[in-house]
Amino acid sequence: MLVKMGKADSLLGGATYSTADTVRPALQIVKTRKGANLVSSCMIMVRGDEMLAMGDCAINISYEDKKDKEGNVVLTAAQQLAEVAVETARTAQKFGMDPKVAMLSYSTHGSGKGPVVDLSREATAIAKEKAPDLKIDGEMQFDAAVSPVVGQLKFPGSPVAGYANTFIFPDIEAGNIGYKIAQRLGGFAAFGPILQGLNAPINDLSRGCDAEEVYQMAIITAAMK
Repeated sequence: MLVKMGKADSLLGGATYSTADTVRPALQIVKTRKGANLVSSCMIMVRGDEMLAMGDCAINISYEDKKDKEGNVVLTAAQQLAEVAVETARTAQKFGMDPKVAMLSYSTHGSGKGPVVDLSREATAIAKEKAPDLKIDGEMQFDAAVSPVVGQLKFPGSPVAGYANTFIFPDIEAGNIGYKIAQRLGGFAAFGPILQGLNAPINDLSRGCDAEEVYQMAIITAAMK
């Protein structure tokens, strides 16, 4: 309510309660900004001078077509995933990154088939049209996204394959597992979830956070105003 009334510029919560308890009042009171169809999240991963962005790892469980009361599709699953990709790239830019966005899947450039592959492929096309200034490509496997040798072998000519620093997961399960593997085994510090699409900076903390993460996220949240 303080944010809604303009008495506070931003909000950071979640250290002692769930992401849902942070997001629910934000959606009810602060609401999405004009032009945004959904709220998503981005994790900023830092290891030395290396910085990565990952989305969505905390909010959207999966992507399904949204329909009106008559059953007409008003927002496709691919449009939603594309919006997450663009929003995550914009967040990456705020952190000084030049985002190279990989739409992740178990398939690279048509090597596999299935609904999830179709989702990533369709979302890639929509995201490219939505933000032609960004480097976005897919669908691609993680090895193709980060290894120049594998990337250019599997996806020749892609400006992203092998050089990606911004990763878009096809659902929350993959995203949540992915960023925690990078954090716990890869030695990356994880900052977020940074919420995207709201009318004000409202960010969430993991219940596994320590005092340093709270301090860093407070600075990030204040800087987003």
